[in-house]
Amino acid sequence: MKLSLVVPCYNEEKNVPLFYEAVKKDFANVNFEYELVFVNDGSRDGTFRELQRLCDGDLPVKIVNFSRNFGKESAMYAGLKESEGDYVTIIDADLQQRPSIALDMVNMLDSEPEYDCVAAYQDERKESKLLVFFKDGFYKLINKFSDTEFIQGASDFRTFRRPMVEAILQMDEYFRFSKGLFSWVGFNTKFIPYQVEERATGASKWSFWKLFKYAMEGIFAFTTAPLRIATVLGLVTSVLSIIYLFVVVVQKLAFGIDVAGYATIVTLILLLGGIQLSCIGIIGEYIARTYIQTKGRPIYIAKDVIKNHKYGK
Repeated sequence: MKLSLVVPCYNEEKNVPLFYEAVKKDFANVNFEYELVFVNDGSRDGTFRELQRLCDGDLPVKIVNFSRNFGKESAMYAGLKESEGDYVTIIDADLQQRPSIALDMVNMLDSEPEYDCVAAYQDERKESKLLVFFKDGFYKLINKFSDTEFIQGASDFRTFRRPMVEAILQMDEYFRFSKGLFSWVGFNTKFIPYQVEERATGASKWSFWKLFKYAMEGIFAFTTAPLRIATVLGLVTSVLSIIYLFVVVVQKLAFGIDVAGYATIVTLILLLGGIQLSCIGIIGEYIARTYIQTKGRPIYIAKDVIKNHKYGK
């Protein structure tokens, strides 16, 4: 089999039939075998029921049905693991990423053997200026402190050769930030622009808070800069405290100036206490991730893995 289309799904009941038909239309004239690997990430609507109906269609369909919602990162990992194609494409079910572009990616890999991956980035950002500002700031920040390069605007919509997929699967870390993992494994990647379409139905699952948490996952996963910042803050406040100590002693002994009282003491206590708690919190984030990773919990639990009759031919 040449191509696997990995499709993470969370509450995409109305979109998966439309996506299926779009693939069927765009891939009508291809002369190679391909499969659709749908990962139902604990959807609360009728997504799994719709996916089961697709198994009665003409295309090879595999369904990985999670026992609960594990998140898109886990869904992508499961899809890569269950894929069988020499090429593997990760694509969303909402049709913002067109299957025709995935076919273009396959053709690029066929014609340009020096590349191991083709990744798409948004040519035009259809987002609020505030969201664009924060996303740009995130990429500037993480690229400044991380040894792994993050391409601004690059999405999870990309097509890999099988060796790169196997390399990604070797990294079975629980807290996953795939954009970083895709870069960390190396391999030659070609970045192409694409036009994001409107969602076929429904609304985006990514709120500002979820995006913020996702950004924090990337920072804690690919840089230890927050720990170094905590160390610097500790050293700076210690030096300033010593300087202030000398200033107070000199004021009292040399000039007879009364030392500032209650308000100053409370302010300093609150300031230093806040810095200490922030540093402890940063350390706690890394310790918590280490603690959970050492438990060895699976990245996901598949309740069902279903193949349709097309796999038997």
